[in-house]
Amino acid sequence: MKKFLLIAFCATSLTAVAPIVDAAQIRQACLASDRSAATRARCSCIQRVADQALTNSDQKTVAKWFRDPHQAQELKMSQTARDDALWDRYQNFGQMAQAICS
Repeated sequence: MKKFLLIAFCATSLTAVAPIVDAAQIRQACLASDRSAATRARCSCIQRVADQALTNSDQKTVAKWFRDPHQAQELKMSQTARDDALWDRYQNFGQMAQAICS
């Protein structure tokens, strides 16, 4: 019984930590970019906007675009409703971030 409780505790602890690990994907990608405007303050602001405008899944996808912008272009050119919806959310996020974080 003790072993079961220990395993259950560890499993719930790991799932509780997972969102924290993924929480700042946009900020981390922003800071890792070679853009001169990518300051800690601006990247943190952009992350706060992303938390409001994008799902965790969206943030994971968008964070990849900092390293490979061509992926964003491919999604933009896609004809699927799912990709179109993500692109719309991304554009909304970009407009909000520009207005708030500039």
